[in-house]
Amino acid sequence: MAVRLPRPHRFDVFLAAGGLAGGIVLWALRLHTSGSGVLGADWGLIPLAVTAGLELLRRTRPQLALILGTFAITFDMFTPGNVATILMFTDLAYTAVLYGSPAAARRIPVTTGLVSLGVTLGFLVWWREPQAILVGLGCAVVSFGPAATGALVRNHHEAAETARLRAEQTALLAEMDRTQAVTAERARMARELHDMVAGHLSAIAIHSTAALSLDDPDTSRASLSVIRENSVAGLTEMRRLIGILRDSGGESGPMPTPTLDGLGALVAGARANGLDITLDAGQGSVPAPVELAAYRIVQESLTNALKHAAPGPSWSCCAGRATPCGSR
Repeated sequence: MAVRLPRPHRFDVFLAAGGLAGGIVLWALRLHTSGSGVLGADWGLIPLAVTAGLELLRRTRPQLALILGTFAITFDMFTPGNVATILMFTDLAYTAVLYGSPAAARRIPVTTGLVSLGVTLGFLVWWREPQAILVGLGCAVVSFGPAATGALVRNHHEAAETARLRAEQTALLAEMDRTQAVTAERARMARELHDMVAGHLSAIAIHSTAALSLDDPDTSRASLSVIRENSVAGLTEMRRLIGILRDSGGESGPMPTPTLDGLGALVAGARANGLDITLDAGQGSVPAPVELAAYRIVQESLTNALKHAAPGPSWSCCAGRATPCGSR
C-alpha cells in the first residue's frame, strides 16, 4: 500500500514556489555564492529543487525534511551555490525545531552547535588560517542560528499554552467552587424553609383537627384564629425566602434573619398553639451564624414538642457562648 503524505499547508506551497522561482532567477543571472565549484552551476539546480520540494514538508514531516535538506545543502557546497537554497535550508532547520517532537527540539540545537564547532576546529587544523573561523561562523549562521531561534519560539509558545491551560483550570475550579456554593446555599435554604414552615403547618393541622372534632363554636373560632395566624406567619417566612431567591442581581439590601431576640415571639406563638413552655434566655453575645442556628434549634424543638410531645410543661434554655443551651 502506498504511503500518502499529508496535504501541505497553503503558506508552505507559496514558500516553496517562491524559493524555487527566486533560485532559478539567481541561477539565470549567474548570481552564485562563490565564484567556482567542483561541479558546474547547472548542478546547483538539483539541491535547489530538492530544498524547494522539502518546504512542502516543513510542518508535516519536519525532521525528515531537515535530514534530506542536509544532504541537499551538502551537495550544494560542491557547486557555485545558490542563496535561495541556503535560505530554504535555514527555514527547514527552524521548522524542524518548532514543529518537531520535543526530543528533536532538544536535540537539533545541540547537534547543530556541535557541528558548527567541529567545522570551525576542522578548518583551523586544515588551513591554519584565521579565515577558518569565518567558515565556522557561516556554518553556525546557517544551521545553529535557525535551530536556536526555533527553540526560543517553541519555548515561548509552550509557556503561553501552559499559561492558557492554567487559566482554564483556574476558571474551572472557580466554576466548581461556585456550583458547590450554590448547592450548599440551596440545601441551607431548604432546611431553613422546612424549619420555618413545619411548625406553622403542625399547628394548623392540630387546630384544624380540633375544630373539626368539636362542636363548640368558641373552640372552633379560637382554632381558626390560630390557624390563620400560623398561615400568615408561614406565608411571611416563605415570601422572605422567595424574595431572597429572586434577588439574583443583589440590588436590594440583605433580608433580616431571625435572631435570639425573636425567641419571645416564637415562644408566644407556641403557647398560643397550646404548649406549656418556659423560656430561659440568658445574656451574652454570639456570632450571627451561631445566633441563627440557635434560633432554628429552638424552633425545631418547639415544632417537635407540638407534634410529638406528651401533655406537660416544656422548658427551653438559650445562653451565651460559655453557657450550655438546651430544650426539654
